[in-house]
Amino acid sequence: MWRHGDVLIAEAKSIPRGAVRRNGTVLVRGEITGHSHRVAEPHAAEIWELGQELFLKITGDAATLVHEEHKPIMLPRGIYRVWVQREYTPAVVRRIVD
Repeated sequence: MWRHGDVLIAEAKSIPRGAVRRNGTVLVRGEITGHSHRVAEPHAAEIWELGQELFLKITGDAATLVHEEHKPIMLPRGIYRVWVQREYTPAVVRRIVD
């Protein structure tokens, strides 16, 4: 497992049937800062969505996950599930924002 700020990444066995490939290499964009968790090498990765679920497929030997406020993370070839951290309060569960 890897943590990149408010993003958690874990290996997955496969991309679920019915998932749709998303254009670009931005996993998550910060609503407040505009910064983004993204793959630095666009040719080395694919991003897939199924409803609220997000998957990252590294198609090259490795790819680098970058963000303006975090150290880069090198991910080896494989398939990963991506979660955005949530915050619980008694009133509501909400997504953490950068």
